[in-house]
Amino acid sequence: MSHSVDCLLSAELRREHVLGAGGPQLAAADAAPATPGRIHESQGLIKIRGDQCWRDLTCMDFHYETQPVPNPAAYFLHQSPWWVHRFETLSNHFLELVVPFFIFLGRRMCILHGALQILFQVVLIISGNLSFLNWLTMVPSVACFDDATLGFLFPSGPGGLKDRVLKLQEEAARGARPPLRYGCMVRRAVHMALGILVAWLSVPVVINLLSPTQIMNTSFNPLRIVNTYGAFGSITKERTEVILQGTASPNASTPDAVWEDYEFKCKPGDPGRRPCLISPYHHRLDWLMWFAAFQTYEHNEWIIHLAGRLLANDAMAVSLLALNPFEDRAPPRWVRGEHYRYKFSRPGGQHAAAGKWWVRKRIGPYFPPLSLRDLEDYFRSREWPYPELE
Repeated sequence: MSHSVDCLLSAELRREHVLGAGGPQLAAADAAPATPGRIHESQGLIKIRGDQCWRDLTCMDFHYETQPVPNPAAYFLHQSPWWVHRFETLSNHFLELVVPFFIFLGRRMCILHGALQILFQVVLIISGNLSFLNWLTMVPSVACFDDATLGFLFPSGPGGLKDRVLKLQEEAARGARPPLRYGCMVRRAVHMALGILVAWLSVPVVINLLSPTQIMNTSFNPLRIVNTYGAFGSITKERTEVILQGTASPNASTPDAVWEDYEFKCKPGDPGRRPCLISPYHHRLDWLMWFAAFQTYEHNEWIIHLAGRLLANDAMAVSLLALNPFEDRAPPRWVRGEHYRYKFSRPGGQHAAAGKWWVRKRIGPYFPPLSLRDLEDYFRSREWPYPELE
């Protein structure tokens, strides 16, 4: 361990001697701060090119209400004045389009870049349930902080890492150069090779980044080390939800059939239920239901598979829900999907006064009432296991 530390410190001192303190960071390992810059720059570009609302600064008028899984803070942030939303959009553009270039402007600006990007992700965590996305995005930004910035994290007593660094720096100041060990030479060769490889693999990424038809979230090589990233390139202007309902009525088409809602763990359903707070946890089914509402059930066959499982009161399927209205009862005879439009209630309005966070209005059917018998051929044609009644 001691030999490895000495090797790393010796190599660092030589690099400083050749490049000068605060000089350009050319080693492959020093390319790490460029990763958060690439992430945020590609996200900013995909927004500017992806949706008119990012250009006319109106996207934040809709974002809090229409994001995949809103949290309680999103409800209140959505009520902000229009000029606050304009400021939020401008701040987003500054952080994603301008701040990434700070990494090329010296040590202090690189540190500022890392601090701003981490603060940006913290704000996103507070304002929405974007699972672990923001937490992962913060990790590369740590590379923007050098040893001097993070020195307080390391022991400073005699024999500690900081003490050994100071001794090597004193020797370097006197002109004494630690011998270049074989391991250090190999390390430098590997760094150089990796730097060349990353530069070569980055060519199509840069071309895509500069293209007016930029592709979002795409891998350009099998090594998966240089890709393009992007989120919220377009913003939906209204929120729609698929509400699954079941009934014990023998005839689903009769007006007196009583339909009961299934409640998911986090996605909006009951208008009176408070939005959840789950980040960094991720309810994947709730997230998929958000996407399903954009399309028809023909494009999301898995939702019919889920309906079949609910018709059988399948234990694994209902464990993914917050409320199964047929728990400890006979399974429903029919399950259907209803399409609703959701909007946040207005504080002080009649719906908010009644304890409702959401106001919803039915759009129409998402898929028709289905029974297990209806789904027998559907499941068989897709080679899905036919649900067995619990």
